[in-house]
Order: sequence, then C-alpha cells, then structure tokens
Amino acid sequence: MNEILKQIDLGSGDTTFKRYILEEFVEDYEDGKMTRRDALKKIAGLLGSVAIANSILAACAPAPTPAPTAAPKANTATTASATTAPTSASVNVSPSDPDIDAKAIEISATGATLFAYLVRPKKDGAYPAILVCHENRGLVEHIKDVTRRFAKVGYVALAMDLVSREGGTEKLGDRATSLLGNINPDQFVADFKSGLAYLANQSFVAQGKFGMTGYCFGGGVTWRSATQIAELKAAVPFYGSNPPLADVPKIQAAILGIYGGTDTRINAGIPEIEAALKASNKIFEKIIYDGAGHAFHNDTGGSYNANAAKDAWAKTLAWFEKYVKA
Repeated sequence: MNEILKQIDLGSGDTTFKRYILEEFVEDYEDGKMTRRDALKKIAGLLGSVAIANSILAACAPAPTPAPTAAPKANTATTASATTAPTSASVNVSPSDPDIDAKAIEISATGATLFAYLVRPKKDGAYPAILVCHENRGLVEHIKDVTRRFAKVGYVALAMDLVSREGGTEKLGDRATSLLGNINPDQFVADFKSGLAYLANQSFVAQGKFGMTGYCFGGGVTWRSATQIAELKAAVPFYGSNPPLADVPKIQAAILGIYGGTDTRINAGIPEIEAALKASNKIFEKIIYDGAGHAFHNDTGGSYNANAAKDAWAKTLAWFEKYVKA
C-alpha cells in the first residue's frame, strides 16, 4: 500500500493529514472494514478524482473475511486482546448528568466563528482544562461523550469542531472527513489556540492548567498542537501521526503517547518521534497495547477494545493528574 500511495500527487502545501486520511481509507478497505463502493466515494471526495481513486483501489485487495472463531479470553489490560462489541448508542456520561454542565458554544476567531462543545463540573470553582480533538469524522457524539467524561472527573473540557468554517460537523455529515484532509494543518492548531484563549478568560477555569488529548486524526493534531501551544502542560495523543520532527524542541508539554500494538502504520513512526523527544530532553512515555488496533478507544466503532480502552483512560487521567492538576 505505502509504495502505491507514495506515487499519488496530493497537491501543494502541507499534506500531512490528507495523506493520513487517505492511508486510513485504504487500510480500512484492505482490512475489509469498508466496501469498495464506500472506499471509492471517500477517496474520490478526498482527492477530487474518481479516476485516481479507482487506480488506488485497483492496486489494493481487501482482506478475506476471516472464519468465525471462539471469543478470546480476557487478558490483562496491557495485552488487551478482549474486544467488546460496540453499540451506536454507547454513551458513558449523559448530557443531562447532574454533576456537569454541557453545551454547544461558539467562539469568535479571526475571520470565523468556531463551533465547540464545552463541558464543566456543575459545582462552583475553578478547574483545570482539557482540550479534546476529534477523529477524522468531526465533532460527533462519541467525542462529545469523551468530553463529558473529563468534566465528570473534575475538568473543564472543550472539544473544537475543526470543520466550523466549512459549516460544522452536524451540517456536513460524512463530508467532514474529506474536508479535513484538505485544510491546512496550521489552521487546526490555530483553532485550538482560539479555544484555549476562550478558556483562559473563563472564571471557572484554573489558569495555567491546560492539557490536550486527541484520537486518531486528533492524535496527530494533538502532537502538532504540542509543538506550537506553549501553554499546554501535558498532552496525550492516541495513535496519532508524528508532528514535524524539526518542531519537537518547541514542545513544553509532558507527552504520553498511546498506541495499539497491531497499528503498524502509525507505530512505524514511533522510533523517530521517540528519538527526537529524547534528543530534546522532553518528558515522554509511551504505552503500546498488545492486541489492540487503531481506534481501540472508540466504544462506538468496530476496533473498540474494552480492556485497552479502560486502562488507557486510567493512564490518561493519571497523566493529567500529575502534570496538569498539580
């Protein structure tokens, strides 16, 4: 797959996330998670060419459907091989939970109005804040649920909608993914800077105590934001693509990188980012969950791994407790 995609002209400018999304589409097709029809539609939408999409798929082959096997036995959270079937209605913290205040907000930015989802503890006080970056489908209900989970344990949490300028996730639906692949990555960081500036002006936010996390596409945005937002005390990117390595010395946050053991595409970049962080004397730890794949934290998706997700959530909270709340 990689050799094929390297030959595709993705256009000018920084195409990091465009390539990331393209590789994810192809990987899902090859793994049998996406039909050819859906893959053709998504790749053509991303690249703006049905012909190129067809040529990519012609060089790929979806994996054969595996024979049914007995359900695996649950192992420890670090090996994390047991998988729980997802449900589309999976919500861990209700929007009406009595301990939190959750609402959609709008944030003024240069030349744009940004949509966001803000959740905070209902009890009066000033709380540390976590920025949350969505996957490549935009600000969907699952990410709103994750945002509520942070508020439930004592954080103000803000999830930005990175296709706000294009109309917002709710309006765009499935088109959000292709649009995300064609936006300059620096705009994503700028939007989170606007989100942080908003939080910094709220009386219910403990000033100077900011962290960030993101998943899949959002993991890559979290990495890149850590290189450009000095106010971040900690960041937890979940299986995210590396930022430009030349920018690693600018990172001020303590980084916890979380990966799935079978996520070979993303894991191929671990040695480079680890070496760059070490060379710059940055605080960095990584956790790789054996048997877990890409997107294992998303309890509404087919790659959800209950053991890995539960342990990764606990590790995320411990990291923010140490570096953001302290």
